[in-house]
Amino acid sequence: MEYARYPDEELVRRFQDGDVLAFEALFDRYGETIYNFALRFLGDSADAEDVAQHTFVQAFEALGRLDAAGSVRPWLFQVARNRCNDFTRRRRTAALRATEDGGEHEDEEPVEPDPLPEEVYERAELQQLLQEAILSLLPRTREVVLLRYVGDFTFAEIGKTLSIPENTARTLFQRAKPVLRAYLRKRL
Repeated sequence: MEYARYPDEELVRRFQDGDVLAFEALFDRYGETIYNFALRFLGDSADAEDVAQHTFVQAFEALGRLDAAGSVRPWLFQVARNRCNDFTRRRRTAALRATEDGGEHEDEEPVEPDPLPEEVYERAELQQLLQEAILSLLPRTREVVLLRYVGDFTFAEIGKTLSIPENTARTLFQRAKPVLRAYLRKRL
């Protein structure tokens, strides 16, 4: 059976009726996007993998009770956003504890990727700068930017996901663009 052609609401209904393959279709549809959202939010691939995994575990447990008529995509991003905020809080708490303990905890060195062709390297470098620019934004603004760019959300969907008015989402996004441009200009 070809699940890719079904809308989200139909996949949720099928999953609620016991069709586990419908959930796999939702995962195939949104797994990478949720991971990318978490990666850009947190800046760490291992944490992003954890967030994506926890998001879909929570979805698996909750979709049986979710109103199938509701939008699944904004709900998934809201779960991922909450998970990212949890990770951020835990990082701050761990950093504060390390400071209070007076101990020095060295992070593991990141694994260097294999050498890449020059043009791919330059693109990766630009992506890293963009990642740093996004991480420099205030948390609420960062969420709006990530939902817009990574999730491809409308401002109405962003407002619903973040429980803010649509115009507030639009304003935060518009204010973020010159900040991101200035950050990138300064680094380039």
